Amino acid sequence: MTATLVCAELERSGAEIDRRAARLAGALARLGVEDGGTVAVMLKNHPAYVDIIQGCRIAGAYYCQINWHFKRDEAGFILNDCGAKVLFIQPELLAAIAGAIPAEVQVIVVDPDHAAGAFESWLAAQAPYAGAPRTPRGHMAYTSGTTGRPKGVRRLPPTAEQQALAAQVVNEALGIYPGVRSLVSAPLYHSAPSSFAQQSLLQGSLFVLEEKFDAEATLALIARHRIDTVYLVPTMYVRLLRLPAEVRSRHDLSSLKFVASTGSPCAPEVKRAMIEWLGPVIYEAYASSETGYITVMRPQDAARKPGSAGKALGRAEIRILDEAGRELPSGEIGTIYAHQPAYSDFSYHGNDAARRAIEREGLVSVGDMGYMDAEGFLYVCDRAADMVISGGVNIYPAEIEHVLITLPGIIDCAVVGIPDEEFGEALAAQVVAEAGAALDAEAIRKTLSERIAGYKVPRRIDIVAALPRDDNGKVQKRRIRDAYWAGRSRRI
Repeated sequence: MTATLVCAELERSGAEIDRRAARLAGALARLGVEDGGTVAVMLKNHPAYVDIIQGCRIAGAYYCQINWHFKRDEAGFILNDCGAKVLFIQPELLAAIAGAIPAEVQVIVVDPDHAAGAFESWLAAQAPYAGAPRTPRGHMAYTSGTTGRPKGVRRLPPTAEQQALAAQVVNEALGIYPGVRSLVSAPLYHSAPSSFAQQSLLQGSLFVLEEKFDAEATLALIARHRIDTVYLVPTMYVRLLRLPAEVRSRHDLSSLKFVASTGSPCAPEVKRAMIEWLGPVIYEAYASSETGYITVMRPQDAARKPGSAGKALGRAEIRILDEAGRELPSGEIGTIYAHQPAYSDFSYHGNDAARRAIEREGLVSVGDMGYMDAEGFLYVCDRAADMVISGGVNIYPAEIEHVLITLPGIIDCAVVGIPDEEFGEALAAQVVAEAGAALDAEAIRKTLSERIAGYKVPRRIDIVAALPRDDNGKVQKRRIRDAYWAGRSRRI
């Protein structure tokens, strides 16, 4: 049976979720969503997301998450490209994209109120799905990589063998197992939280969906519901660690067995501090929408392998290749190619050429650079397009970002290459201030110069309100770079 859902003051049993999902699946079928069709979702974390995830399984449909920060052009492209017949959206988001919704898409508005309103009335009036059984699908994530328009990742239904392998991968990478009590507060429009939610509902006994992340509220929920497994990301770690000691000690976190994180690398100092606080429960996975989960870094290896993304998960194969496709020896940086047999093959919806371009001999790369050490631990340096070449020296921004995020007052950061007449490229950093913090660019530069080589200290540091992120939670460095390179005849 589906896990019990808790969201704010709402508690909904698994049996009730199943009944709601059957009604939603029936509605989708009557609205023309076929087996293998697509449903678009533009919601904040809301109980209706659970109805849609489970309802789409019964209807055999992919659900395509749209970042609720998107505006008309961004959301419009995905709605036109994914082929959705139905869009679920909250009213406060509808105005920003109304003109971009294709005429053939049926719009269903989801009220902010969890227990009343038009959506609840609409769902209650639907007859349950009564057609032939359909093949369950998952989400259809859009990933832009480093260039071009976003591409929709559609995965084929898994075989029975792949399902068995995937269950083990999910257990090791996300800490999901039968009966687990889990919590997520990251936006469900990101791929990893979406996968976490799917598996929690299928296997767990309790699934707590936090509407938005709040550091102390998250600790309180873990304590109140005796959570086993929680999904967090490194920026959340930073906010949790900056809570006063007396606030952190106020909450009983002894039930916590597994903290899952993926999507962006965690600075070694931050991970070390989390393990010192919570114990050996911090796990970091390397994954992408295309490859699935490839490695996991277990807490017992964190101290002796700082900065590593861990070792291969299950039967995953990882190779580090040079530009000519030759495999590189341990310690040498190249492009990361991988294959995870636990996942079925995928396509880029409507873009077969892009799909073919990222594959070599059955292995796929999303453009990440890295190396393997002699023990088989993977180290992810950066994306190839994010590497900065300044005066002939290769600089990996992730190394600088790992230091920046540990500095007082900085809650988020990104480092990119910008034009430089002498060296070709120089470094620029964008940093986001923690609430109430006053940042000073020169003070940041001075502190960095004490911790990293001078040529790695960004020449320019800009304090910004927020960083642009894609649907997988990764910073969109291309958008940041474009602003610095505007008007130049040459761009990186």
